[in-house]
Amino acid sequence: MTTAEIAPPVRHRRRRSRGGAGSAFVGFLGELLITAGLLLGLFVAWQLWWTDVEAEQLQTSLSETLDAELPDSPAVVAPPQVDEPPPVAEAPLDATTFARLWVPRWDSGDDAYRRTISEGTDRATVLDVLGIGHYTDTAMPGDIGNFALAGHRQSHGKPFYDIPTLEVGDDLVVETAEAWYVYKVTDSLIVTPSQTEVIAANPSDPSAAPTAASITLTTCHPLFSTRERYIVHGTLDSWVPRDAGRPAELGGEA
Repeated sequence: MTTAEIAPPVRHRRRRSRGGAGSAFVGFLGELLITAGLLLGLFVAWQLWWTDVEAEQLQTSLSETLDAELPDSPAVVAPPQVDEPPPVAEAPLDATTFARLWVPRWDSGDDAYRRTISEGTDRATVLDVLGIGHYTDTAMPGDIGNFALAGHRQSHGKPFYDIPTLEVGDDLVVETAEAWYVYKVTDSLIVTPSQTEVIAANPSDPSAAPTAASITLTTCHPLFSTRERYIVHGTLDSWVPRDAGRPAELGGEA
């Protein structure tokens, strides 16, 4: 075999990948999105779970402090007062915890639903940290007018989470240093955030002067949204002096 008959070796040139930089960018973007997803998941967990844990701990502390400040109330059923006007306290300073809301419909087993009420509806200083807030300039418990309250329905203890379960005739009991006020639910509705007439002194006729003592609960609707507001109205049915005992609606026990 001659030298001419030997074929020269074939050299294969390695082609450069045209998508090298693009692939690296896509990989980086994918990692970034995964990281963002993890951070978002942690934020959601904090928002929906950890804020509830913190709120429950603070609620226990607030309730204990309120118990120490409120006058004793015998754990016996006292006759309801319906003819005499109830005592009405002055509005407290902003962010002051001054009352407690009891909702028998929301009791769980042997655990009675009770949440403290503080003055004001600012999120940072009241709703996110203290729980239920009282709309400034609305009536105080027992007074003629509208005792209007706001509370979260999701996160931060979600005090009004079960608000859609309330029915006409259900009890909303407000406890203060002066008395126990028993309101009965009269209706519920869903409104837009701009419909502020629901917390007017006379929510059934905002243009007219109030003639009865009423209560209003307000919260966001639907869950995980602030698009609308869920509203529950009630009117004062009876009251019990604090030093006489407790209303039958609570079984005479706290």
